[in-house]
Parts: sequence; C-alpha cells; structure tokens
Amino acid sequence: MSPFALLLSAITIKTSALTKRRASNRGCGAVTLKRTEQNAIQVRMLVTPLPSPMPVLEGLWGADIRLQDSGLGGVVDVCPEDAPSSPMWDTLRTPPVTCGGGLSLALELPALIRQLRAAWRARRGGAQSPPKSRSEDWVEPEEGVAEEVEQVPEEDQLKQEADGRVRTRHAGVLLERRGSYPLIDLRIINTSAQQGEIELCNRRKVKRLLSFQRYCHSSRLLRGLVPHTPGSMHLLDDDYLGQAGHMLSKVSTWNFDIFLFDRLTNGNSLVTLMCHLFNVYDLVHHFQLDMVKLHRFLGMVQEDYHSQNPYHNAVHAADVTQAMYCYLKEPKLAEQLSPLDIFLGLMAAAAHDVDHPGVNQPFLIKTHHHLASLYQNTSVLESHHWRSTVGMLRESGLLSHLPPDMSQDIEQQLGSLILATDISRQNEFLLSLREHLDQQDLDLQLPSDRHFILQIALKCADVCNPCRVWELSRQWSERVCEEFYRQGDLERKFDLEISPLCDQHTDSVPAIQIGFISYIVEPLFEEWHRFTEASLLSQTMMGHLHKNKARWTRLRFAHSPTDTQDEEAELEGGGDGDIP
Repeated sequence: MSPFALLLSAITIKTSALTKRRASNRGCGAVTLKRTEQNAIQVRMLVTPLPSPMPVLEGLWGADIRLQDSGLGGVVDVCPEDAPSSPMWDTLRTPPVTCGGGLSLALELPALIRQLRAAWRARRGGAQSPPKSRSEDWVEPEEGVAEEVEQVPEEDQLKQEADGRVRTRHAGVLLERRGSYPLIDLRIINTSAQQGEIELCNRRKVKRLLSFQRYCHSSRLLRGLVPHTPGSMHLLDDDYLGQAGHMLSKVSTWNFDIFLFDRLTNGNSLVTLMCHLFNVYDLVHHFQLDMVKLHRFLGMVQEDYHSQNPYHNAVHAADVTQAMYCYLKEPKLAEQLSPLDIFLGLMAAAAHDVDHPGVNQPFLIKTHHHLASLYQNTSVLESHHWRSTVGMLRESGLLSHLPPDMSQDIEQQLGSLILATDISRQNEFLLSLREHLDQQDLDLQLPSDRHFILQIALKCADVCNPCRVWELSRQWSERVCEEFYRQGDLERKFDLEISPLCDQHTDSVPAIQIGFISYIVEPLFEEWHRFTEASLLSQTMMGHLHKNKARWTRLRFAHSPTDTQDEEAELEGGGDGDIP
C-alpha cells in the first residue's frame, strides 16, 4: 500500500467541514486557506478507533497516537485539548477540525505527508529526500504520485543494470539483466521524437499501472474534485472489466481480436491473458505457484517488451500466446499433453521475444554489437530472449520452491522452445517434421516427441499472422514492415548496407508478405495441417492463408496508389467470391 493510499484510508478532511470550522473560529485568528489549497486537501478520514498503531508507522506513531515531526519543534498530539488560541496553533497554522464522531484534529497536512513518505521510504530501504521549504508545503504538484511511483524503481534499476548483465554459476547459464538490449538510440529512428517524450513515456507507464478507472480517480483526487461515488477505485473500470471478461470467454476462438483486448485491459493484455490461461489449466495449483511471484514475473516480462516497436512488442507476445493456446487444444495434441508441457508452451510463447530491440540479427552482427559477440553470431536474439527469461524467473523467485533439478530442467526446456523460433532454422525443423510425418513414427506419449511438437507449435504461433482474418492479418503485416523500414532508415543514415526487405523505397508491403507466405508460412502450415489430420482449426487457418495471399497478390499488381486503395476497398467490401 502506498503512503497516499494509507493517507486516504487514515484521514478525511472535507472542504465543507474545514470551511464551517473556519467560520466558527474567525475570532480566534485562524489562518484563511486559499480555495486552491482547500481543493488540494481532499483527504478521507475514518472515525473508527484504531486498535493499535499502524505497523508501517512504527517509530513515528506512539501508543497514544502522537505525531513526531522535527519541523514542528516537538511532539504534537493528533487530538489535543489545547484551545485554538494556544501557541500550538501558531505553529500549526490550522485550527482543530471536529469530525462526526467527536474527534478533533490538529495537524499540518504537508508535515503528515512528509512523515508518511519518509515512513514508506524507510520501509523500502530508500533514502529520504531533503525537506521542502515552507513556501512549498501548501502546494503539492499534481504529478506527485507519478514521481513517487517512478523514483524508487528507477534507482533500483540503475543499480541492477550497471554492468548490463551478470554471470552466475547456478545451472551453468549465463544470465542477462533486463535492459541489456542493443544500445540503439531509438530517437534516431523515430524522427518525430521531441524533448518531452521521455516524461510522456513515464506518464504512460504510470497510467498503465494504475489502469483506467484508478487513473481517472487519482486525477480527480489530485485536482481537488470529490469522487461522485464512494468506493469507486477498482483495478479496472467495471465496463472495461466486463468487456475484457467477455472476450476471455472466447479466447479459444481463432478470430480473437488481440488489439481490442489490449485496449480493454489498458495495455496489460499479456499479463491478463496469461493469468487467465493459468487458471484455465489450474497450473497455479498444480505447481503450487505463488500468485504474487507469478504476477511479478509476468509484469516483468510485459514491461521488458519495447512498446515503441511496431511489431515485436507485448501485444505480439499476447497474440502468440493466444495462438499457442488454440494449438494446445487441438484434439490430437490436447489429450497427450502433461501440465508441464502446457506450462512450458505458454511460458515460452509469452517470453519468446522479450527485450527485442526492433532490429534483426544481421544488423547486430554488422554493427559488432556485444550480443553478437557473446553468442558468436548464432541465434543471437533468441539466445538473449531465453537468458533474459531465465534471469527474470530467478529474480522473481517463481520456481524457487521447486527442486533445483526440476527448475533447471524447466529453464533448459524453455531455452529449447525459444531457440526454435530462430527463422534461420526453419528448414531444419520443417524437414524433420516432414520426415516424421512421412514415416509416421511420432509417439506423443514420449516426452521428446511432445517437446518437438511444442517447438513446431510455437514456430507456427510465431508466424501465424497470415492465417488470421484479413482485418487482423493486414494490421500485423503493416506493423512488421514498418519495423523493417525503420531498420532500413537507420542503416541508410549510417551508410550501412540495407538489409533485405528493409528498403521502403523498393520493398512494398504486398511484395514482402507474398514472399513471406510463399517461402515461410505455407510450407510450415501445410505440414502442420498433415499433423493435425485436417482439424477444423487447421482448415480455417489454411482458408485464411490462401485468401490473404490472393489479396496481397492483387494489391501488389495495382498500377497506382489510387488503384491500390480502390482494390483494397473492393477486397474489404466482400470480394472473397472473386478470389480464385
């Protein structure tokens, strides 16, 4: 609980009560507060007696509930019996306020806020900030909450990320600290960045953490507006929560709109989806997972995806996770999977691109990035995703209660699944799957064969965008091409050779998508279609794949931008019957 939440649950001073008290004490020389100051002091008070001093304020509150503040020159009773004309009121500058239960309150709110902040920082182990001047006491900035939320994590993160990565002897795995992604100045890529963009990014992060309703509620409090309904502070707005819950009830359908779901969850689609799927499979109970540690781990994974990436971001991870869930429910596979297989499949899908820098492996190699040297130019990004995931698992302590050999095995299998998403190993896995299907020697009762199928399923989920409905598939296609073009612009800026598919002047979106479908997606999903024995989901995906390829083909051969727009409008308007 934050100090502001503690303050809200401990005190209530309403403007109306303060105004009445001011009117009754005009002859006592009470100091008149400005209206803006009255609006800034919107604090709630519970008049029910406290059974004992609050533990978070040990050392600051005594048994008689006395507030110690060096700035006030001594110890001040919260409910003193002194008359308003006594010297104490000259120091406090505020007359006593009588509440409905007969309690009188005499305190200086900024001093109490400072004490609560100091208690919170002392409990967190942080340093106390220097005291403010008297002129700053009565005016608290509206962004105060955001500053407090951001201060401690940034200090801790700077300490943790000082060396970029850390070596550990446990399990012989090289871990990488979060934030060790390639040191690329993204402001060079995004030429529209302005001076205040970093502060805006911090505000967006706070908004995401507070969620829709809590952010609006906090804004009303900070601006001195009285909440319209009591108890209206929720993790999500009721309407948004209901719509997101309704979408989760249809998470197993292939036309699941992950973009809408991400908006309804206020940017927390990955965490919300993973928690839901863990409950669906009862993985929390089976592995005796700590929900606090689980939520912490998932939050770390979601935050480590770069939101500035058009494609490789947390929404892509949530989309791959939802596709992986659909594949795990395939009739031929669902009956054979163990809880460990499901756990590994969902975890690998959620973290398979974590901390992706928005550039590909050839870019890291030709710029001599330290990750390329570390992994010897082999599966550079995939190795980084895996090591980052293992680092977050250990940092969160999610698997700390499991036997060491079991947790080590989980880490190694996660690595095997994530490394399988390397596109340069596409032919290796495709030929192996084709050989198994030709010889019909796959035995899903064997853990090794089930693990191989999980690798294939994750590869399919990672490139399944052309198999979605056209409205979703086109959005993903435009996003991935935009990320390619940004890399090409960066390479052009520094006189580097432009990577294939990254030149927006010569590589069009339809041309990129046709090549991607023809050489990567179609061969893989044809073999997956064979494995699932033409399941209903597989037939649906193949149907979308062929239609989308035909649409991109027609868009590619449009002669002008006007023709392209007309062709696209025709396709969206129900031109499926014209596609051969």
